[in-house]
Amino acid sequence: MTPKNNPRSPTPKIRLEKRMGKAVTVISGLHTYGSKRLDAIAKELKTTLGTGGTVKNGTIEIQGDKVASIQAWFADRMNK
Repeated sequence: MTPKNNPRSPTPKIRLEKRMGKAVTVISGLHTYGSKRLDAIAKELKTTLGTGGTVKNGTIEIQGDKVASIQAWFADRMNK
């Protein structure tokens, strides 16, 4: 049985930013999830990736260049 993706669910936009010489991976586009769900996603990503991060203004910020790892994490979640 193939999983059914909800076409109305938000799509995460993952980008890399350089701040004061350091890389930060920013995940946006999930602001409709609400702060509790964003905090839970950020906590799981931080634990899985072994790095720090935060939730600010409806975006998740993860320390370091973790774009590929986060894309794989979201792809894994979409297939469940």
